[in-house]
Amino acid sequence: MKKQQRQRGTQNGQGKRSEARESGAKVKGAGGVNGPGPGLSQGRETGAKRGGRGRSAGNAGAAAAAIAGLPVAKNDETVIDIIGMNHDGEGVGRAEGYTLFVQGALPGEKVRVKVLKTKKQYGYAKLLDVLTPSPDRVAAPCPIYDQCGGCQLQHWSYAGQLAWKRQHVVDALERIGKLRVVGEARGGDAGGAGAATGPGAEAGAPPVAGDAGGPGVTVLPTLGMAEPWRYRNKAQVPIGVTDGGLVGGFYARGSHRIVDMETCLIQHEHNDDVVSRVKAIGRQLGVTAYNEETGRGLLRHVVVKKAFRTGEMMLVLVTNGRDIPHADAWIGLIREQIPQVASICQNVNPKQTNVIFGDETRVLWGRDVIYDYIGEVQFAISARSFYQVNPVQTEVLYNKTVEYAGLTGKETVIDAYCGIGTISLFLAQHADQVYGVEIVKEAIEDARSNAQLNGMTNVKFEVGASEDVIPRWKEQGIEADVIVVDPPRKGCDPRLLETILEMKPERVVYVSCNPSTLARDLRVLEDGGYRTVELQPVDMFPHTVHVEAVCSLIYKGFE
Repeated sequence: MKKQQRQRGTQNGQGKRSEARESGAKVKGAGGVNGPGPGLSQGRETGAKRGGRGRSAGNAGAAAAAIAGLPVAKNDETVIDIIGMNHDGEGVGRAEGYTLFVQGALPGEKVRVKVLKTKKQYGYAKLLDVLTPSPDRVAAPCPIYDQCGGCQLQHWSYAGQLAWKRQHVVDALERIGKLRVVGEARGGDAGGAGAATGPGAEAGAPPVAGDAGGPGVTVLPTLGMAEPWRYRNKAQVPIGVTDGGLVGGFYARGSHRIVDMETCLIQHEHNDDVVSRVKAIGRQLGVTAYNEETGRGLLRHVVVKKAFRTGEMMLVLVTNGRDIPHADAWIGLIREQIPQVASICQNVNPKQTNVIFGDETRVLWGRDVIYDYIGEVQFAISARSFYQVNPVQTEVLYNKTVEYAGLTGKETVIDAYCGIGTISLFLAQHADQVYGVEIVKEAIEDARSNAQLNGMTNVKFEVGASEDVIPRWKEQGIEADVIVVDPPRKGCDPRLLETILEMKPERVVYVSCNPSTLARDLRVLEDGGYRTVELQPVDMFPHTVHVEAVCSLIYKGFE
């Protein structure tokens, strides 16, 4: 959520994730939405079907397989059973014990594949045919799903996605955190129907030893959405030129080639409409698109923000320079055609980089912010301030965070990695005093403004690293009953974990966007005297591989 905000050192779908996270995020996949995704139709675009394990590579391929001692070689075709799915959304299969990752394949399926690449421990294969489809396989509704990198799981039923996301979390807790999950069998094949396996599944998480005893962790079913489409309140669309015309959409999977797009099924419809109209106006006025190879051209990105509750919208034009030809005409046409837009801003980014935002932002027309609510808390959203991209599920996640904090109105709470104060202000409604800390200065300024906007006087924000500020607070006599952490994908800083273990608050609530680093940090807290009680996965990004989780821990001395 606040992830890239900290990585970037300035602002912000996650800013934490998503997403792909937001304004300073490096552009890849679907215009910065998420990573590469599988496309079934792409997997079926093959040459002649050779059947069995015919090798087009001939003797050279056979020799390579023999040298490597592998059962398959590049260009082999073979039939495999898909026994699980890795964290990138690729099906996991075995060819005579050798692991193959297959984009577009689902757990439980028998598929015919063509081997694309082999390594010593695993390889990659292209899906040719689904011989025995999963009962959870569905037709992806998006017409450019096989080209775009924004979603990875549209070909899987929503119930199947939710079950896998829970399993992904369970797998990380057991493998990395060495925690016992209530009701889960330990050991056996890691593949399981929907297990998270594969290279990088435990990236950044070295093997750890731990005690699997105790009462165990309860992992609840993933909380999904009643309507898992059109949930994103922010679009970040790269602009380019195709066949001499201005286009804007998403990057084709694994490339920087822009696929022109008029409709994205996970974006709010109004975002689609604004982007479409801005592109049309740009073409009408002869606006040039930025060329990342030459560094020339004006318009780099169109960023649209939609406030779900108030209906207000903000348009941000990211340009390769300060001067905008026909600026008055452009603003006039936008106001005329898109009356719900309350703010038109320009962000200037003259650098040859794939970071979306530059350092300078100015208002071209209207206000510098739009307003929205999460629950009863109001937030001012500026061009570069982070705001959760799925406001419906954000409220679900934050309500669970408050529940796990066990607040009665008398507690002192510390919110580490507080960002613009979203969780802090939710907690402040139920606590005596809340202290928020965040390393990004601009985020703390936003947090203070949002506290003032809501008339909340029982919350204090400070700029700095949590591991530096919290010990200083302790020296000042501030003792936390509850510490909430919501770190970037890399997890908590080791010094922050040490600080928590020194302060020994009764409860710790851990909000995570990365099951691997969550599990690693839980192991540290468990070894330091905490018990992980319950974990709730929350589907913040339907049809992608990303999963949020909020976890409740209690210090054993208070049980």
